[in-house]
Amino acid sequence: MSGGPSFIGQDAAWREWTGAIESERMHHAWLLSGAKGLGKRAFARAAAAELVREPGSKTPDPLTHPDVHILEHLPANDDEAKKKADGKPFQTKRNITIDQVRRMQQRLTTRPTLGSRRAIVIDPADDLEKNAVNALLKSLEEPPVGTYFLLVTHQPGRLLPTIRSRCRILRFAALGADELDAVIRRDVPEADSASREAAISAAQGSPGMALTFVEQDLGRIHELMLRILHEGDADYHLRGALADEMGARPTRERQVAALELARSVLVSELAGSSRARQLRIIEAHGTLSKISMQAPTYNFDAGLLIMEIGGLLASTAMPRETAR
Repeated sequence: MSGGPSFIGQDAAWREWTGAIESERMHHAWLLSGAKGLGKRAFARAAAAELVREPGSKTPDPLTHPDVHILEHLPANDDEAKKKADGKPFQTKRNITIDQVRRMQQRLTTRPTLGSRRAIVIDPADDLEKNAVNALLKSLEEPPVGTYFLLVTHQPGRLLPTIRSRCRILRFAALGADELDAVIRRDVPEADSASREAAISAAQGSPGMALTFVEQDLGRIHELMLRILHEGDADYHLRGALADEMGARPTRERQVAALELARSVLVSELAGSSRARQLRIIEAHGTLSKISMQAPTYNFDAGLLIMEIGGLLASTAMPRETAR
């Protein structure tokens, strides 16, 4: 199966997948596991398309092929968003529901439409509703012949052990600096060297994060966050500069990116810190993680959010290490 897609840093995973197809000893369920931004979503769709591709034919579009079924978040309807347009929290996506799983299971009662195989992509699998998980488990326990599941997750610990135990794990590795640089040069060729270097240093090996940091122009924000960590911010001067850099009305995408960046710089500070500071970093990171989980689905006051981020970073600042 030469000539398939190239995934920078994940070619070994692609070879494992295509090798399993060629061997005709495919496991019926696969868990695509790795940190955010490593390309699991694109990989899952490409893998599903390769699975259902007929020998000698072109790779089909997984979004339109009748034997590829993708279960993902459903967006909230427009009426719901309008009701909450007063600035209060509003839901913009829902978990993968039991109804979605049941509709998928209904499809499994018939044979594949065009070939002998069918692919089910569940992305992200850790966002299935509880009753949807139980329904999915039944399909994993007794999969129809020719049906293969690809479960995508960056939080495998949130999946039931009974789900994980039925899956073959396909692990996605963090990329090195040169690989990240190649991704940025390919996808954002106009990015200057300073932007690339800042993104690479903060991305923790995630090409998705690196691209987001570049596209959202967070280089200066990254610099200010590091200064808060290393210098503290007793007079709130750096937090004010951080708010100015974010802008008065940053997009939701920019706010989410800033949250991810703050979590990343905290993780980078763990190594070499004292035990006391590590505990402060872990606490601040946990709070940011909770906010990050809400950020894609709720509105925040932009100014208050960036001050909260700055305050959490300041609470871990290095000067407190030597204060007596």
